Amino acid sequence: MVPDDELLSRSQRGDMEAFVLLIERYQKMLYTIAFRLLGNSEDAADAAQEALVRAYKNLPGFRGDCSFRTWLKYIITNICRDALRRRKRRPTISLEGFQEAEGFLEVADGKVLSSPEEVFLAREGEDVIHKLLQLMNPEYRMTLIMRDIQGFTYDEIAAILGCSVGTVKSRLSRARQFLRQHLLKEQEHLTSPGVYIKKGGEGR
Repeated sequence: MVPDDELLSRSQRGDMEAFVLLIERYQKMLYTIAFRLLGNSEDAADAAQEALVRAYKNLPGFRGDCSFRTWLKYIITNICRDALRRRKRRPTISLEGFQEAEGFLEVADGKVLSSPEEVFLAREGEDVIHKLLQLMNPEYRMTLIMRDIQGFTYDEIAAILGCSVGTVKSRLSRARQFLRQHLLKEQEHLTSPGVYIKKGGEGR
């Protein structure tokens, strides 16, 4: 496979075929990140498309201070941040597209889940995630996803969101606390007398 750096260099010289090959590698990543942040497949697809257009327009000025992959993450995150700011009400999270957004919930095969945060990352918790993300403050949700799933540093998140590192840490703490409290309540409900889980995920 041709390295990113080579495709990037060719793209900056005007080779459209090289640019198409390059973005094909990251188109799914862009959609996945957008879906995590915006919550529905239509908005995610629009954001991913906008990110590709913005990347192409700004390609001549890309100096390689970070990897192309990381640069794309910055672009899509900023697009989603602006989209969330434009929303006049809380975004609605839909389960539609969870299967499309492969990688949204990743857990190593055979890994023992020992905390609510790890339960959050398990695929079987999609229904719980659906409810909790609907209730979570969008700023907390974005901070949580950027830090715990995308792997941005506190400084990077602060720069993208236009706030202090202290604010980032505060939002992250509140988001994690929110998840912990509500996941524990959900676990207590599922293990309470008279509640059992049948095959197929239906409880009674």
